[in-house]
Amino acid sequence: MTAVPHPRSPAAGSARAGRLSLAVALLCGALGAAVALLATRQQWAEGTARVAGGSFPLTASGSDVTGVPAALAVVGLAALVAVFAVRRAGRVVVAALLALSGAGTVAAALLGASDSSALDEKAARASGDTSASVAALSHTAWPYVAAAGGVLLLLAGLLALRYGRLWPAMSGRYERGGTPQPRRRAPAADPDRPEDLWKALDRGEDPTGA
Repeated sequence: MTAVPHPRSPAAGSARAGRLSLAVALLCGALGAAVALLATRQQWAEGTARVAGGSFPLTASGSDVTGVPAALAVVGLAALVAVFAVRRAGRVVVAALLALSGAGTVAAALLGASDSSALDEKAARASGDTSASVAALSHTAWPYVAAAGGVLLLLAGLLALRYGRLWPAMSGRYERGGTPQPRRRAPAADPDRPEDLWKALDRGEDPTGA
């Protein structure tokens, strides 16, 4: 009979911490990646360009400003899934990648919050003057939303680094109950059926049973 750990024992406390940290990390990682990807598709900056003596409005989305947050969000999401496919040192490496993806997303989003190069390029194309720059530049709150998504990814990575050893891992060798799956044995060859004898010989078995 399997012993059940006391609710106040260290083993029970570790199990609770593992379950809670796993739930929080999954929520933060998935939500953080989704928020960062959504934010990069929104408008980050706007301004005007002088064209033929008039003002031409220009806008730039997050992907126009920088593609780093979206790329790192995808990497972080992949790392979150990969955490459950590896063990020990491999899990630490993948958890560190998850945390770094979050930190990189935050840094890239904050740098993009004040970037004007994307709109300057659009102003140059609109005016036909390579030295033209955007005027009346302003930024929206979406870069900071992307940074918030990066913070959630970073938190998921830190939880994986701290509690990942307590989390379960995927394995094809075990059933849901945790017992090894028995190997399927081929049926015994019937000596009265020649086709069964040939199949047994193909498998390297002795059809006579000797």
